[in-house]
Amino acid sequence: MSETIDMTPLAEITPVNGMGMVLIRARLDRSGAAVAAGAGLALPAPGRWTAAGAHWLGWMSPDELLLMLPHAELAGAVAALSQSLEGHHALVMDVSDMRCVYDITGRKPGQVIAKLCPVDPGALPPDGVRRTRAAQIACALWRSGTGYRIIAFRAVADYLRDILTLAAAPGTDLDPR
Repeated sequence: MSETIDMTPLAEITPVNGMGMVLIRARLDRSGAAVAAGAGLALPAPGRWTAAGAHWLGWMSPDELLLMLPHAELAGAVAALSQSLEGHHALVMDVSDMRCVYDITGRKPGQVIAKLCPVDPGALPPDGVRRTRAAQIACALWRSGTGYRIIAFRAVADYLRDILTLAAAPGTDLDPR
């Protein structure tokens, strides 16, 4: 009896361009309301994100948030956050050029994540964000539609793209045969 192996990629790996990113560092217990007002989004709980339209605010650590939005709105967002946080001990910084972003979509995007990251992608809540690693590099990931979005430092963009592409290669399903 012969076995048929699906020779379509497990997922499509797509770079996301035109994304503005603002790093926000502050004592969220003291400055959280000011951050929320400046970002125009509710403050996310630890390990979570909030969103409205094309604006996304993710919890990165106890004193760090990442705001993602269309690049055309970046300057206005930085200004609004800076004004809202005036008088607070805080940092607002455009990190758009410092990061790369990829979407992982298709048949089995969770398997691509499972091959590279020490996380259970199925256990990630719909509004969960996870800082982890993909092979040897630091990254953060979260669900995006029926797939995942992953960010890392731009210096390792080619490496990240290559390992994601290899992990999504046809015939590499993790399902038992």
